Amino acid sequence: MTRTISLPDGTCLPALGVGTWNMGDSTARREEEIASLRYAVEQGVQVVDTAEMYGNGRSEHLVGEAIAPLRKQVFLVSKVLPSNASAKGVAQSCRQSLRQLGTDRLDLYLLHWRGNVPLSETVEAFRTLQQEGLIRYWGVSNFDTDDMRDLERCIHPGECVANQILYSLEHRGVEYDLLTADRQRRVVSMAYSPIGQGGALLHNPVLGRVAARHTTSLGVATPAQVALAWVLRQPNMLAIPKAGTVAHMRLNLAAQELVLSAQDLAELDGAFAPPRRKEPLAMI
Repeated sequence: MTRTISLPDGTCLPALGVGTWNMGDSTARREEEIASLRYAVEQGVQVVDTAEMYGNGRSEHLVGEAIAPLRKQVFLVSKVLPSNASAKGVAQSCRQSLRQLGTDRLDLYLLHWRGNVPLSETVEAFRTLQQEGLIRYWGVSNFDTDDMRDLERCIHPGECVANQILYSLEHRGVEYDLLTADRQRRVVSMAYSPIGQGGALLHNPVLGRVAARHTTSLGVATPAQVALAWVLRQPNMLAIPKAGTVAHMRLNLAAQELVLSAQDLAELDGAFAPPRRKEPLAMI
């Protein structure tokens, strides 16, 4: 079962992509990380996400090497730091990312988080990159509801195609208003770290109980697969978990086979309560 999302212009993408935060930092793991990314693309994963910040460009270099023989199959995403979000900075950062990735265009370019540069200036810089053919689409990352309202004042409907946010069972605050608001704007929500950081989430006993009730083509489901399936169940949601090995990537892909029941969802709500009021946007 392959879930999909649609961009405002109708472009359809698989709802499961891959993130690359902290990839490319270890020479010992490099070959394995490249193999994992290539395996994902060969299995139909299209969205590969990176950023100029990740390892000061090391992630972009790794991604570029990994996808070189498969570039036409990849929807490539990178991000510009807010400190580089001026008209001049965006132009320079984009070209630097393209060099590091070994490609002539990005499919999606995101403002990594909001900084001090006026949004109107960054938006105009993105438009210029589109006119020059260096990026296909642009979007934002770590924008809360107020940020999105501010952005709306200086863009046309459908221009901002994505908002990359922290979303997982541990971080559900965006359910209160942001997910619905972005869906109404036809802005795709991209969930980073959908299965948590450091493994604490995956040791929750309720998550383990739910996993034990399910199987995939690889056997009994894992807590990580349940956590990922829980994120993927959301409409308009594109999840980008990291997987540094082929074995881990296989597990992530198999998570798409899971269909969580009403009982599963109720038990997970009991262990990870949905928000009852507006919460500050979580970021890592």
